[in-house]
Amino acid sequence: MTAPTHTLSNGQKIPVLGLGTWQGGDDPSVVKQAIQDAVDAGYRHFDCAFIYCNEKEIGEALRGKIAEGVVKREDLFITTKLWNTMHEREEVVPACKKSLENFGFDYIDLYLVHWPVTYKETNKMDLWPLDEKGNPMYGNVDFLDTWRGMEECVKLGLTKSIGLSNFNSQQIDHILSIAEIKPVMNQVECHPNLNQKKLRDFCAQRGISITAYSPFGSPKRTWAKPTDPQVTIEAPEIVAISQKYGKTPAQVVLRYLIDIGTIPIPKSSSKERIKQNINIFDFKLTPGEIATINSLDRGLRICPAEQFKGHKDYPFNIEF
Repeated sequence: MTAPTHTLSNGQKIPVLGLGTWQGGDDPSVVKQAIQDAVDAGYRHFDCAFIYCNEKEIGEALRGKIAEGVVKREDLFITTKLWNTMHEREEVVPACKKSLENFGFDYIDLYLVHWPVTYKETNKMDLWPLDEKGNPMYGNVDFLDTWRGMEECVKLGLTKSIGLSNFNSQQIDHILSIAEIKPVMNQVECHPNLNQKKLRDFCAQRGISITAYSPFGSPKRTWAKPTDPQVTIEAPEIVAISQKYGKTPAQVVLRYLIDIGTIPIPKSSSKERIKQNINIFDFKLTPGEIATINSLDRGLRICPAEQFKGHKDYPFNIEF
């Protein structure tokens, strides 16, 4: 089963479901196997990032499947992201080229600014620079300059589309005020307890699509404390809907996120769950069922990125 596609504002098509590839502390070889299993299951959209430190393994897996004749490069949609230490305008093109070198491909389908916040680049290997007291070493690059570097990546043919990740409404409008090439995407946390209605509507009015990360609330996130709230994908309301359709609660959540117009990117290394997650295109939720799941929204952000809170461009200080 393959996912249907959504047309971005620049005419490029993106599958409405992708595989997330953040593996936390896992061995990068785990994601390599997950990619192979996902291609076999019908996935064609892969969401990656330089900071995940597994672009090489992902590229190897995808190139292997191309060599086997299972898939062609033009069938794939590969997203990756610019990391916070590489926001200087003149650093953006080299960073994009480095990701392409890692993948072993000559273009990316979608290149995103991972966060609006900047770190000082102390050396090429230090992706989380800290001062002698252990505090983050923030940079002060204007993300408008970063965006001009992103536009260069399009002009050079390194990527077909560019976009944002974790940007709030004000920051998006700042980008749009100077953009020669407009962002086609904003990737944000989105799940039943944080359905991002206001931000989704805001972006839709500006021709910006939404990728939904942590659709299940990232239960394996490494920064969670025992007292932290969890996303309730097995809420009674969701379980009741899942029983009606003979689906799992996770499948209902993914169907919900697609039905409200987002593009979820569930992460899994389980072959069985990878198959289950894409087996959601044989049913659709009713408006009443969508409203029921909408009622579970309570603004619960499980990826608050507290390490960025001291930065002037921390995105979560305003409502959306």
